[in-house]
Amino acid sequence: MKLPDGEEWIGRKSANGWAILAEATKYQVQGAPKLTVRLAEGPAATVLLYVVRRYAYEIDMLRPEELAGHATDRTVGAAFESNYLSGTAVAIQPMLYPLGGTAANGMSELAVTVVEDILADVGEVVAWGGELDPLKQSHFHIATSPGDRRLEALADRVGDWNTRPGKGAGCIDAFTHSRISRSRAAKNAR
Repeated sequence: MKLPDGEEWIGRKSANGWAILAEATKYQVQGAPKLTVRLAEGPAATVLLYVVRRYAYEIDMLRPEELAGHATDRTVGAAFESNYLSGTAVAIQPMLYPLGGTAANGMSELAVTVVEDILADVGEVVAWGGELDPLKQSHFHIATSPGDRRLEALADRVGDWNTRPGKGAGCIDAFTHSRISRSRAAKNAR
């Protein structure tokens, strides 16, 4: 639901059920030495950093000003934007893909293919603003509550990919027939 001209989020938890944070840990994005983002510690950070790495490696190498995470300004334009307050959301190139933008003026078909492949990797754990109402293609957030076993299992899997050459971000071709078929099946299941 889009909120009129922004509204102050008043809860102690964000829309996805995570506690609002006064501050969040600063993480460097692996493979992009100047790129950092503030996120909630633990599995949420592991998973969101994976999303950012895939985006940076496969769609567009990001500049520091093109990535946002934890925020303290409680003004939100849609309930899902409150997830920045808990450090469980990232905005990638938000100036290009703002809240309420249209898909026709948004990401290219090739970029959407990669995002859909990323979403197939992260299952029900991450929601994408390109599939939310109102649309915000720059937005990704943790879609599970704290302690959800699916989040923890995905973070373990991503952590394993990070330690094994040839696995995870930087080693994936989202345009192979098998990955496109897998992404379409995952999209149809969402």
